[in-house]
Amino acid sequence: MKALILAAGLGKRLGLEDIPKPMYKINGKPVLEYNILLLKKHNITDICITLFYKGDVIKNYFADGSKWGVNITYSYEKELLGTSGALLNVTHFLNESPFFVVYGDNYTNTDLSKMFKFHEASKPQATIALFDPEKSLNSGIAGGKIKLDKDNNVISFIEGSGPDVKGYVNSGIYILEREILDMIPKDHPSDFGKDVFPKLLKEGCNVKGYLSDSFVLAIDTKDALSVTENVLKKERGS
Repeated sequence: MKALILAAGLGKRLGLEDIPKPMYKINGKPVLEYNILLLKKHNITDICITLFYKGDVIKNYFADGSKWGVNITYSYEKELLGTSGALLNVTHFLNESPFFVVYGDNYTNTDLSKMFKFHEASKPQATIALFDPEKSLNSGIAGGKIKLDKDNNVISFIEGSGPDVKGYVNSGIYILEREILDMIPKDHPSDFGKDVFPKLLKEGCNVKGYLSDSFVLAIDTKDALSVTENVLKKERGS
C-alpha cells in the first residue's frame, strides 16, 4: 500500500525561514519523521512526499528513505497545488487503490491498520480519520467540522472552526480509492475540505468517518505549537 505525505506548506505563521514547516523538531525529531515512522509501523513503506518551500531540506534529510526502512520519492510543486491538487502531480505514483494521504505537519498516533480494516469493510470512495474535539487529546486542528450518521457515513463537511461550527474534526489522514482523482479540479489548486469532499457528498458518493481517540497535535501556529509541546511534556511527565 502507498502513502502520499503532504509537506509542501509554508511555515510563515511559525516564523520559519530556513526550514519547511514539517521539519520543525519535537523531542529531537522533525514532525515529518514521526509521520514516516508511523507509516513504517503499519507496514506502509512506499511513500511519496510533496515539496515546495525549502524542499531540498526535506530531501537532503530523508534521501531515499532507506535509513528508516521505507522507499521515498518526491513531488516538487512549482506553485502550491493545495491538499487535493497535489494528487494530480503524482497520478503515476498513485497507481493502486486504495492509498493513504497524510498531512505532514500533524503529529499523531492514529492506528492506521485499524483505519484500513474499517475502510476495507465497506470500501467507500474515501475514509476520513476524525476525532471528537470534546473528548480527545488534540490541539490546533482547524480543518473543518464533520457530521456523521449512525453508520459513520459523512453527511456534512463544513469548513471553518468557529464556536458555532459543531461536529467531529478532520485529523488530516485519509484513505482514498483511485477514482477520487477524477473528482479533483484540474484547472486550479484545490483542497479536500473546500473542493473535493463536499463534491463527493453532493454527488452521493460514499464517504466514511473513522472515529479515533488517538491524539492529533498540530504545528500550524505558534499557539498550536505551544499547546502541542505542553501536551508532550505532560505525557513525558516532565
